Amino acid sequence: QVQLVESGGDLVQPGGSLRLSCAASRSIFSFDVMGWYRQAPGKQRELVAHITSGGSTNYADSVKGRFTISRDNAKNTVYLQMNSLKPEDTAVYYCKAQRISINYWGQGTQVTVSS
Repeated sequence: QVQLVESGGDLVQPGGSLRLSCAASRSIFSFDVMGWYRQAPGKQRELVAHITSGGSTNYADSVKGRFTISRDNAKNTVYLQMNSLKPEDTAVYYCKAQRISINYWGQGTQVTVSS
């Protein structure tokens, strides 16, 4: 079984920054794709960004130019650097690891952007 533990969520003012971390219980080399998703109240969970084992990245249009996903293989950790945060970024952020057709999810971390 794989465990993913997210951290770094917080209350931040509009225009601020946060860095989320997702620590895996085993080597992230074993996953084809790792990604960040978010779910706001009353809305469906949506993809924010993902990074493949080869390092290719993909972002939702709403976060392009503001968020950056990265991975530290030595630490088995994936990060999401979030800059220029907006109130509409408020959500629970989840980490997902995918290997072939199997998905693993973390418990989520709350990000609230408000003045």
